Amino acid sequence: MNSSSQKNMGSLKPGNKGKIKHISESPMSLRLLQMGFTVGSEFEIPFEAPYSRDPIAVLIRGALVALRRAEAKLIEVEDVI
Repeated sequence: MNSSSQKNMGSLKPGNKGKIKHISESPMSLRLLQMGFTVGSEFEIPFEAPYSRDPIAVLIRGALVALRRAEAKLIEVEDVI
């Protein structure tokens, strides 16, 4: 992993796994926290919508959650090896 580059969840593809590093401040931040998107949580992107690729499915804390890519871009992530 290159520590100088920052990734957000919205840029990931199906099969990617990661850990949440930071959630940007926005009106959606509280809702993301309520759904279990907390710093340090590990997640996987099992699939995305066909054709448009939006929304993405996120498997986090045993729950499968659909997120729009615009919402997922608020979440800074790091790779899990």
